[in-house]
Amino acid sequence: MKNVIRKAVASAALVVVFSLSARAQSEPETIYKAKCAGCHGLDGSANTKAGKNTGAHDFRAPDTDTESDANLVQIVTKGKKKMPKFEEKLKPKEIKELVAYIRGFSRKGQ
Repeated sequence: MKNVIRKAVASAALVVVFSLSARAQSEPETIYKAKCAGCHGLDGSANTKAGKNTGAHDFRAPDTDTESDANLVQIVTKGKKKMPKFEEKLKPKEIKELVAYIRGFSRKGQ
């Protein structure tokens, strides 16, 4: 009987661990939600109150794909117009991964 209970508890623990890891967000997604979504929206549309007030860019727009990675990295790093700079808040690797994540918004509509 004890063996059955141990196996049941172990199985339940595995289910919990796997379900939590399946729901875990990628680091760029976590950064985006924390630092960008307030203006650019969870879907990249910039259809938020802050996005409308600041003129935030809609990442779903085709021009997101035509921007170079270097230019997008520069914008995130140094800021642009009302967008704050993130050079002191994010590591260069995080910014590059964030740019790759942002590019995914324009591709989702395709």
